[in-house]
Amino acid sequence: MGNTFKTAFLLTALTLLLMFIGRAFGGQNGMLLALAFAAVLNFVSYFFSDKIALKMYRARPMTREELPRAYQIVERLTQRIGIPMPKMYVIPTDSPNAFATGRNPAHASVAMTQGILNLLNDDEMEGVLAHELGHVRNRDILISSIAATIAGAITYLAEMGRWAMIFGGYERNDNDRGGGGGLAALFMLIVAPIAAMLIQLAVSRSREYQADATGAHLTGNPYALASALQKLDAYSRRVPMAASPSTAHLFIVQPLLGMNFGNLFSTHPPIAKRIERLTGRPAEFQQ
Repeated sequence: MGNTFKTAFLLTALTLLLMFIGRAFGGQNGMLLALAFAAVLNFVSYFFSDKIALKMYRARPMTREELPRAYQIVERLTQRIGIPMPKMYVIPTDSPNAFATGRNPAHASVAMTQGILNLLNDDEMEGVLAHELGHVRNRDILISSIAATIAGAITYLAEMGRWAMIFGGYERNDNDRGGGGGLAALFMLIVAPIAAMLIQLAVSRSREYQADATGAHLTGNPYALASALQKLDAYSRRVPMAASPSTAHLFIVQPLLGMNFGNLFSTHPPIAKRIERLTGRPAEFQQ
């Protein structure tokens, strides 16, 4: 129920925010246009956010023959927790990472990068896949996928607004509303990206701890997931992933390391803290 409420809250907040942006840029007509856009975006976010995320990273569907090791692990885990087998995808990049997406366990997908398949041993791979299936079982995947679509849309709208102001929208709004419109538009250009970031922060950090705990419980081996997280953190720093800020929160480890401005702006808890929670020991002492 918690995630259902969060999803409804997120979609309602998006609608109100878009209407506010529409009013700032185009008055009453702008607000009505934004309402129509929000209705379409809400529909797309709910039903197609998983496909958008997979397409964004050029994820390719994989058969059991192409991905036997991962398929065997996922089949074993899904039978253990009683959820349907998700669709399996591979992302063509050497940076090691993974994410789960979809609107519910019956429409779930798990995507892994080529890098993670090459890097992890069987136990570590099981830990990562159990973490991702933890997101599926905890029904995090809908809200995280919707947040990715919404954050991307808000950022895109802010970018469009910036260009509109550069090419004359700012002055026109100023004249129409006695000088207040341009300030409102400028305010929204600052607020929109911040709103997108807050959406990501609102849905991410506690989810990662919860999925780690679920994954460790499923496998009975928290040390394997801790070891996987340590490897993923180290190797993803060496081979950074070209990821969109709007989808950074989907991945098991933060892909945008070059844009990480400390914990406040991070969509993930620190890896050291996650390892400490899994093993009960400070990360520095992990082998």
